[in-house]
Amino acid sequence: MTRSTPAGPLARVVGAVHGKVFGLPPARTPYTVERGVRVPTADGAQLVTDLYAPVGASRGTVLVRTPYGRGLPESLFHGRAFAARGYRVVVQSVRGTDGSTGTFRPMAQEAADAHDTVAWLRRQPWFGGRLATLGGSYLGWTQWALLQDPPPELRACVVVAGPHDFSRAIRGTGSLALADFLTWSATVRARGPHALVSARRRVRGALRERTPELAAAAVFGGERTWFTDWLAHTDLDDPFWADHDATAALASTTVPTLLVGGWHDVFLDQTLEQFRQLEARGVDVALTVGPWTHLDTAAKASLVTDAEALSWFDQHVAGAGSARQEPVRVHLTGAGTWRTLPSWPPRTGDRTWRPTASGVLSEGDGVGIADFAYDPADPTPSLGGRHMSSKAGRQDNRPLERRADVVTFTSAPLAAPLDVVGTPRVELRLDVTGSDADLFVRLCEVDTRGRSWNVTEAFRRLDPGATTVVLPLGSCAHRFRAGHRVRLQVSGGAYPRFARGPQRCRYTVFCADSALHLPVEQG
Repeated sequence: MTRSTPAGPLARVVGAVHGKVFGLPPARTPYTVERGVRVPTADGAQLVTDLYAPVGASRGTVLVRTPYGRGLPESLFHGRAFAARGYRVVVQSVRGTDGSTGTFRPMAQEAADAHDTVAWLRRQPWFGGRLATLGGSYLGWTQWALLQDPPPELRACVVVAGPHDFSRAIRGTGSLALADFLTWSATVRARGPHALVSARRRVRGALRERTPELAAAAVFGGERTWFTDWLAHTDLDDPFWADHDATAALASTTVPTLLVGGWHDVFLDQTLEQFRQLEARGVDVALTVGPWTHLDTAAKASLVTDAEALSWFDQHVAGAGSARQEPVRVHLTGAGTWRTLPSWPPRTGDRTWRPTASGVLSEGDGVGIADFAYDPADPTPSLGGRHMSSKAGRQDNRPLERRADVVTFTSAPLAAPLDVVGTPRVELRLDVTGSDADLFVRLCEVDTRGRSWNVTEAFRRLDPGATTVVLPLGSCAHRFRAGHRVRLQVSGGAYPRFARGPQRCRYTVFCADSALHLPVEQG
C-alpha cells in the first residue's frame, strides 16, 4: 500500500525559491505526495506512478509520462510546482523503466500504455474529468502518441521539443543520426550511475568504428536491441516504423497545444511543422522558440516556459482567461531579444548571395568552381549545431573550417544589421564522383575577430547522379550584426552526428549556378 504525505518545510522553502527564480505565479495551496502507485495496463504490466495532489479542490489533472525517472527535474519543476498551484500531477515511469514492469520498447509502446493510464484515471474518485499532458523530448513523444486518438477528457497539451515522427529523426536525412541515437540508446538502457558511466565510455570508443553495425556491436555486444532494429530497417516506408510515427495526430487533433522548441534543438523542424499544420486547421496552438539546445529544454528553458505552461493550463483546463499576447513568441538570436508574432514564419523578402571560386560570397554573379573531397578514413567532423549532446549549439567553427575537406564562402562586412527570419535555402549545382555521397551545409556569422558562429544547417544523403541540390536549412530567427559577415560552409559529412559516408568522394561546386537565399525581414 502507498500513502500520501504532506510536503514538509524544506520542500515548501525549496518550492518558494524555485517559484521566484522561475517567475511562477504564487503558490495557491499546500499539497501531498504519494509515491509508487502502480497503474495496471491491459496486458498486465504495472506502471509506477507518483501523485502530487493539492489540498482541496483541483484545477485539473496533468499527466507526465517519462522514461528518465520520476525524480529531478520532474518532481520539482512539474510535480511539486504545479501541485502547489492547484493541479493534480501524475508523474509516471513508462513501461520497462524505473520500476515499471514489462520490456521498454521505445516509441512503440506509448499509445496503448497512455490510454490504459487514462482509463485508470477515470476510475479514481478524485479525477474530475479535466486532463492535460506535459513534457519534453521523449515525454513530448508520449503526448503525440496519445494525440493520435485523444481521450475526450484531454483539454490541453504542452509539448517541449517533442518529435511526432521518430523514424524521420533517426533516418530522415537518408543517413543515420548515429551519435544521438546510439548514445541515447546506451544511456537509457544503463541502470545506475556506474552503468551510465560505463555506457558513455563504450559509446566514445564505439564511435571510432567504421560502420554503425560495428559501433553497435562495441556498445551492445551481440545483443539484439531496438538500436540494432533501427539499423536493420533502412527504408522509412517499412511497416516497422509505423509505431514510431504519430504524424496522423497533426491531421486530426483539436486539443489546444502549446509547442516549445529551441533554435539549436535537434527536433526544431518537427516542432515548427506541428505549429504550421495545427494552425492551418484552426487548432488553438501557440509556439515559443528560445535560444536553446535540446538539453537546455530540460531545465534552462523552464525559466521561460514553465510559467507559460501554467498559463496555458489555467486558460484551457481551469477556464481562466488568456494571458498570451500573440500565438508566436521567438527569441531573435544575435540580438538577445524576444519577438511576438501572429504566426510563423513572418512575411519576408529574399536576399540572395552567390559563391565564387575565390571564397567570396557575393550579391552579384557567382564565378568559377570550388572543389573539396571527403574521405571516410578521416571523416569531416561534426561541431556544434542541432543535436542532443552537451556540445550542441553555437560554436566557433574555425577549427572545422581550417580543414581541406570544408569550403567556405564569406561576404563583405555588413553595412547594417540583417535579420534572417524563416527558412534559408541553398541551391548548389554539383558534380560528385563516388556514390553514397553526403552533403552538409551550414550558415555562419563571422564576427569582427574572425570567429565563425553557426546559425543553422542541413544534412542530406544525395540521390545518385544528383547535379542540382535544393536544400532548405533549418529555420532560424537571427540578427547578423553590422560589421559582421555572412558565411556559407559546405562539406561532405558531419561525423559522428551522422554516420560516415562509406566511400571517398570528390565534389565540384559550380558557383555561377549556385546560391544562398536568406529570408530577410523588411525594415
